Amino acid sequence: MTLTADDLKANLIFSDGACSGNPGPGGWGAIIVRPDGEVHELGGGDGATTNNKMELMGTIAALEMVHDSPLRVLVFTDSTYVIKGITQWVWGWRQRGWLTAEGNPVANREFWERLVRVVAARPKTGGIDWRYVRGHTGVAGNERCDEIAVAFSKKQRVDLYRGPLLKYQVPIHDLPDAKGDLPEQRPKQQKQAAYSYLSVVDGVPQRHRTWAECERRVKGRSGARFKKAISEADERNILASWGVRL
Repeated sequence: MTLTADDLKANLIFSDGACSGNPGPGGWGAIIVRPDGEVHELGGGDGATTNNKMELMGTIAALEMVHDSPLRVLVFTDSTYVIKGITQWVWGWRQRGWLTAEGNPVANREFWERLVRVVAARPKTGGIDWRYVRGHTGVAGNERCDEIAVAFSKKQRVDLYRGPLLKYQVPIHDLPDAKGDLPEQRPKQQKQAAYSYLSVVDGVPQRHRTWAECERRVKGRSGARFKKAISEADERNILASWGVRL
């Protein structure tokens, strides 16, 4: 992946997130390189978060810093979750009222809504080019963002650089020659606790406290239906879709 002359006229952003425990203490890091030769490192942390939230936060914070720039933005990240989420999945989520294709609430909705807003507010002359880089492969910008993110996740002191590119110690423009192909991936949904388990056998609905109870009722029964409900409202919607009432 080689930067072109036009790329060097754009705002470059590198971002990364880290989390210990997932959920657990986490941090994010970002680097902004403006075409005028100014470098700005960013970072932050959260005592109880997830890796995906930190990946999103690093990207959001950096884009918000260049919100007033009319120039194009190149975002380099090792997160397929961020890239595919903002370029593909988010449009379907919004059309379905922030529900996944399976009908479950989208994880990290508040972060996605914030990212959508900052992307939508970009000037027409300053589009965003999303570029995937493989993590931990020696990409200097990605490695530095990871270092910042990990430090914040551990509540360690980290000196964030702000100054001219000529004095920046990170070889930020060093990128692998081979193009980093974006891996195929579906959005990972965080597991949610069950409100109840529902089943319908021979047209008769029943609510269960555990999956084991539900499984015993439907196993081997022709035409049986079953599903986990994550809330009272979700339970009502499932029953309505089946055309039955408890």
